[in-house]
Amino acid sequence: MKKILLVLLSFLVFSCGKISDNKNTLMMATTTSTDNTGLLDYLAPRLKKDTGMDLKWTAVGTGKALAMGRNCDVDILMVHAPAAEKEFVEKGFGVKRTEIMYNDFVIIGPANDPAGISGKSINIALNTIKKKKIIFASRGDNSGTHKKEKTLWKASKIQAPEKEKWYIQTGQGMLNTINIAAEKKGYTLTDRGTYIKYESTMKGNPPLKIIVEGDKNLINQYSTIIINKDKCGKTKTELAEKFNTWITSENIQKYIGDFKLLNKKLFTPNAAIQKK
Repeated sequence: MKKILLVLLSFLVFSCGKISDNKNTLMMATTTSTDNTGLLDYLAPRLKKDTGMDLKWTAVGTGKALAMGRNCDVDILMVHAPAAEKEFVEKGFGVKRTEIMYNDFVIIGPANDPAGISGKSINIALNTIKKKKIIFASRGDNSGTHKKEKTLWKASKIQAPEKEKWYIQTGQGMLNTINIAAEKKGYTLTDRGTYIKYESTMKGNPPLKIIVEGDKNLINQYSTIIINKDKCGKTKTELAEKFNTWITSENIQKYIGDFKLLNKKLFTPNAAIQKK
């Protein structure tokens, strides 16, 4: 009997500890790029030190992250598909969409650039890839990057190329898609941060290089969205708001700007611009 009581007491103590921990744990759904680059691993210890808050996250494509928000699975989102984010807020699933940082999208491909698109605008580059039927790997997963890619095809007046043999839909994350593009000696669209991470895993000499960059249509904005408590009663709104205040603070914005791989900046903070 004593052993049973001890086991029950231990279980209760453990359970209470877990409940206490959960009350101070912010659950986030985020895009794969913030995870792949190591940004959240970089930020989480600083968040704990500054606020006492724990951060747990699930890294998926932005489409799935938004779905997790609609399903009340998380307290906050960190995503990068502005049009879908604004619709999410307009429909009442989220509140306080806050722009926090950006980088840009780039087209990467073989160093010998078989399509001959180096330095071209994104519109000319995509039209050339289509005309020459050069392999292009797409995430095809409704992620923020995939959404951006579809927007770029449309802006280039190219009908969705899903049925073309040269167009490969991987249904996978960005790093895996980059590896498939490299294997096929083709091109793909990626955010710069994930490319730098990929570059670092190849010791600075990856088989795919940045071929197209700098186009005004390639800006990649990241934002947070707090899940609406009116839709999801268990949302930890206070923690989410505390996180927002923290990540948009001057010190943490600078901290994000200082995050580098291969001595290259992965994200540029811009919360201060929105506050003006």
